[in-house]
Amino acid sequence: MKRQMLMAAGIALAATSVQADVIAPDDVVMSEYGEVFESLTGVPGDAARGAEIFASRSGGNCLACHAVSALSDEPWHGEVGPVLDGVATRWEEPALRGLLVNADMTFPDSIMPAFYKVSGFTRPGDAFTTRPAPADLQPILEGQQIEDIIAFLMTLTDY
Repeated sequence: MKRQMLMAAGIALAATSVQADVIAPDDVVMSEYGEVFESLTGVPGDAARGAEIFASRSGGNCLACHAVSALSDEPWHGEVGPVLDGVATRWEEPALRGLLVNADMTFPDSIMPAFYKVSGFTRPGDAFTTRPAPADLQPILEGQQIEDIIAFLMTLTDY
């Protein structure tokens, strides 16, 4: 019994230490060019999960604006943002992380959403409603989801 309690305590402590490494949206450090050099979670991204989030209409919904040949089986690729084929040969991870966190830091006139930002908005709304955002505004994507999308984007080396 004592051994089981010690194991459970060890597992709980390990889970807590993993959570402690997550950088909160307001604590993200961006370079003057918009790069985010530090992982948001300290956990490597999963490219397969990143592709799912990228294509998910209820997740990142990245396909609404970007076309990607690697996801040709998915319908409705957008034309608002650039085609992302070969993106891993043009951008490094810190720059991609910065674009996902807050594209306005690199491209001030961008219409790309800030996927990991919770403050500094002129007038945030609650999803796609006309109601104001709640006081505890959450980012569009979680830190690990962003790391997963970056892992997927880094597989896109072909044009």
